[in-house]
Amino acid sequence: MARRRQLYEGKAKILFEGPEPGTLVQYFKDDASSANGTKTGVITGKGVLNNRISEYLMSRLGEIGIPTHFVRRLNMREQLIREVEIIPLEVVVRNVAAGSLSTRLGIAEGTRLPRSIIEYHFKNDALNNPLVSEEHITCFGWANTADLDDMVALTLRINDFLAGLFLGVGITLVDFKLEFGRLWENDEMRIILADEISPDNCRLWDSKTQEKMDKDRFRRDLGKVEEGYQEVARRLGILPEAGMRDLKGPETMQ
Repeated sequence: MARRRQLYEGKAKILFEGPEPGTLVQYFKDDASSANGTKTGVITGKGVLNNRISEYLMSRLGEIGIPTHFVRRLNMREQLIREVEIIPLEVVVRNVAAGSLSTRLGIAEGTRLPRSIIEYHFKNDALNNPLVSEEHITCFGWANTADLDDMVALTLRINDFLAGLFLGVGITLVDFKLEFGRLWENDEMRIILADEISPDNCRLWDSKTQEKMDKDRFRRDLGKVEEGYQEVARRLGILPEAGMRDLKGPETMQ
């Protein structure tokens, strides 16, 4: 097999040239970082689990009509995706107070918010991905109002669906980050979901015990980091316990 040309390497993934025009291969690494890269480490098996979890969640979202960049999983660590023009924004959805929201506003972590909050952050590691407003976004041309309308509509649908899906397996979707891209097909452009959905960019707590099952276990030195990711995959019914094979759907928690 010919060696693929590497196009980009981030903190958690590598992008390679795809087999066909308009496609890329996304490789999931075991590397982990937090505090804008000031803390780094390795979570053994994270790339394999995130590949499977993101594949499952992106596929389920596709079933309800959410357009995504996901095409198919290629192997344990790689998936084929559509090439998009990434919009330089992180769209953060908050259902429960945690992380920087609790720190900024002095709200006790674990407080259920009266309604879900959508925040925008400018994707720039050198600036620590600052919080920005719609006025900043449109003023600096990162996205226009129509783009924002599309992103908000998709984000609300994604949040409703994923919150219900996770609740069904005993997990609270506390908050999560989404990224979107522009997909160009002939002269038509549409906004689609990109990046990944995994314990790397979601806060996922056990609904009964509030036990954390996400990257916060790494950020806060809580230990059993791999076990947290594995538990998410297990509850979704995709933990490859006997080799990489397709397993049944999510396990409903009582």
